[in-house]
Amino acid sequence: MGEIKGFIKYKRQNVGHRPVEERIHDFRELDLLLTPDEICQQTARCMDCGIPFCHGAGCPLGNSIPDFNELVYKGQWERACRLLHATNNFPEITGRVCPAPCEAACTLAINDEPVAIRQIEQAIVERGFEEEWIRPLAAEKKTDKRVAIAGSGPAGLAAAQQLARAGHSVVVFEKDERPGGMLRYGIPDFKLEKWVIDRRLEQLVAEGIEFQTGVSVGDDISVQYLLKMFDCVLLAMGSRQPRSLNITGADLQNVVYAMDFLTARKEPWRARDKVVVVIGGGDTGSDCVGTARRQGAQKIYQLEILPEPPDTRPPDTPWPMWPRIMRTSTSDEEGCEGPRFAGIQRMWSVMTKRFLPSAAGETRVGELHGCKVEWKKENGNWQVQEVAGTDFVLKVDLVILAMGFLHVVHKGLIENLGLQFDNRGNVAVNDFQTSEPGIYAAGDIVNGASLVVTAIKSGRESAAAIGHMLRRGI
Repeated sequence: MGEIKGFIKYKRQNVGHRPVEERIHDFRELDLLLTPDEICQQTARCMDCGIPFCHGAGCPLGNSIPDFNELVYKGQWERACRLLHATNNFPEITGRVCPAPCEAACTLAINDEPVAIRQIEQAIVERGFEEEWIRPLAAEKKTDKRVAIAGSGPAGLAAAQQLARAGHSVVVFEKDERPGGMLRYGIPDFKLEKWVIDRRLEQLVAEGIEFQTGVSVGDDISVQYLLKMFDCVLLAMGSRQPRSLNITGADLQNVVYAMDFLTARKEPWRARDKVVVVIGGGDTGSDCVGTARRQGAQKIYQLEILPEPPDTRPPDTPWPMWPRIMRTSTSDEEGCEGPRFAGIQRMWSVMTKRFLPSAAGETRVGELHGCKVEWKKENGNWQVQEVAGTDFVLKVDLVILAMGFLHVVHKGLIENLGLQFDNRGNVAVNDFQTSEPGIYAAGDIVNGASLVVTAIKSGRESAAAIGHMLRRGI
């Protein structure tokens, strides 16, 4: 604890953002970080709460939040940096894109604004890079064990670093052109510029990790071959099977999944001068809104089938749980009026019923037909019902489906391996080992689509399980 009454003396100071009229014209990061003195003041708000739920119930990685807060308050930034990296391989990423469940579990959040934990975390790691405290930690002694990792998202990268530092030889295979997985291809630059990933990848390469990109495991190279060349294989390809919308017209042109839109190089899928509808109110939907705004959309609608959340924590998500409350993202804030732009319109409790083409004989979407809905609990389960007389039509040029992801893509590699699934369609594991000997799995492929911190935790724990198995074989 830095200052006994700091939580009374100081108010939370949120990170600033570049002005809307400036940032909508580029894809650069939009946060304006606090100064070191401001960060130190924010750490003083960390109170002696006895049981710090922030790193217990809140942070999946178990970051030692009260301890690094105190170290920063005392000016011991380098020690804070080492402590942060003891539990988190990539705090510069989580400090930018994690929704911060630690803050929701902060004791101050019971009746006040929580400690600005995510901002403090980012400040620590950026100071670490600036002062060159963050350096490659290559293993002093190498083993003769080799591990192949399929997928270079947060789980794959965390596992690779942990295994390499234990002395094992690690090769990461990535089907895309550059490593990073969802970090590189699923998160827009205005939230995570890619030099941030490249900076950390330089460290991983210096620690002995080999990356082979443009290689699809199961297509370009078989798992059977990898099992002959390596002691084990870790699958960390993520959860990329999108939730579909099975309605009339869903196969029309310009009805596209969020990941395809965010990585689109096809001009028909770009938003310039188009009326855009984003279906889905989560983080991915917000990313699509911000991207469409920067591409020059004429107007953006964001539709969500769930009802509008309350402004304050409801009884069904009590502290220290993640609260189900109304959140306004930086992308939502960008709905200002302009000479060409008609604004962003968020619509709640809305169901999309069908899409129609722009004209007879056309194959491009032109209309969205929907209605308002209400949610009622029947026999303990929530049921959705249409509200009579609320049908509406939107003239649209581009529809983006951002309704989340179901599980890992089964078709191809996973089905060919004959791996067992859990009841949600994720790969079933026992201590991260799949139903096939020598094949492990970690990250969203096991947990379903989740947070970056959850993926990093899974990668670290799978590396520990693999390391234990390899040591038994030494």
